[in-house]
Amino acid sequence: MKKIVLMLFVSTLTIFAVSVGEVPKEVSIEKKDGGHIDGTTWNSSMIKDKIYVLFYVDPDEKDTNNPFSEALKAKKYDREKFASIAIINLAATWLPNFAIEATLKKKQKEYPDTIYVKDKNKVLVKEWSLKDDSSNIVVFDKDGKVLYSFSGKLGEEEIKKALIIIDDHLL
Repeated sequence: MKKIVLMLFVSTLTIFAVSVGEVPKEVSIEKKDGGHIDGTTWNSSMIKDKIYVLFYVDPDEKDTNNPFSEALKAKKYDREKFASIAIINLAATWLPNFAIEATLKKKQKEYPDTIYVKDKNKVLVKEWSLKDDSSNIVVFDKDGKVLYSFSGKLGEEEIKKALIIIDDHLL
């Protein structure tokens, strides 16, 4: 009986999880939950028409995947075909939101091609089952389907794998 309940629970979780080859359920982050730096609503339906790399990050883990970020920057992808989104999981840290938000405004000016979003209530943890208190990377194709997903620190091989996937889909 315990195995059946556990299996049902796990299968329910995977319904909402970000799965390779599928378009995740549409999600909005707005109002009390956060949104763009300027306060407007962010909606996952905008992930289309380009290859997108989404970083969903606990501020305490902000440097975890810097080698991947640097590898992406070195590729100098055509911004007509490639975009990046950084969603900050504000609920995953003890740092005050106002301090993080001030940093995000500076980053938005420094990196105007990256879309910065605040998630104040772990919306993507709940809706897409992204790992909490971590650094998550999700790569989407032009139709919004997940091509690659990883939680934690990408090693050299994972970085190469993600870059190959991006390169293959930019052709």
